[in-house]
Amino acid sequence: MGSGYNESLRGQKEVIVTEDGSVTLYSKEFDQAYHSTKDGALRESLQKHVIPAFALQKEKEQLTILDICFGLGYNTLATLYYVKSNHLNTKIHILSPEFDRELVESLATFEYPKEFDMLRPIIQELSENFCYEDEQFRIEVLIGDAREVIPQIREKIDIVYQDAFSPKQNPLLWTREYFRDIRAICKDDAVITTYSTAIATRMGLHENGFEIFLYCGEDARRSTIASPKMIEGLEYVDMELKKERNLEARSLRDADYTAI
Repeated sequence: MGSGYNESLRGQKEVIVTEDGSVTLYSKEFDQAYHSTKDGALRESLQKHVIPAFALQKEKEQLTILDICFGLGYNTLATLYYVKSNHLNTKIHILSPEFDRELVESLATFEYPKEFDMLRPIIQELSENFCYEDEQFRIEVLIGDAREVIPQIREKIDIVYQDAFSPKQNPLLWTREYFRDIRAICKDDAVITTYSTAIATRMGLHENGFEIFLYCGEDARRSTIASPKMIEGLEYVDMELKKERNLEARSLRDADYTAI
């Protein structure tokens, strides 16, 4: 299976200031920024991932979160910021695949927004040891290809932040088979959050038993929430009707990206 990755370009990144003032990086390898420059790095993490996920799982005292992929750590750090800022007692275990070891090692000196100042000791620990643990939080950065790491996860997942580079730039983290592996480790009431509203993304989720919903965060563009169960209060997207109206709609498949 061809990955489309180019290690020779992996270290080539440029600093970009996003619309909310928070800083992200532009990856030459994937020809894409790590975050939406329009929505803003911090705002995107909070409004498209953390806030909706926690609203839907607020009754749980413990949450296991799969953060795809760690990257600059915004989703993981925004989770900690949200929990601390709202004085939640929820115990959090975050698992996050990431194949760019050098990127994680560089994060101790990255220019994060002031909201993350309280998290500096945690960021330092993650950059040095790829893990952090205290009485409330346990974070594991799993160095390696997400497609190889995910099937090895034994914990059952409550929340998935599906935040890989776009389907066009990194398709193997958006295929039907990829979402099959995700479903295998999800609880039956798990919630997936993703910025992608593409029909192929939603088809891949739907074909693996996920119901699809439209979500609109504050001052952020529309995004997708998926779950094996129906969710009240969200706009439901009827994928069977979508298929009837668009006979050519299909999910991405691993076979489409097999190495020649």
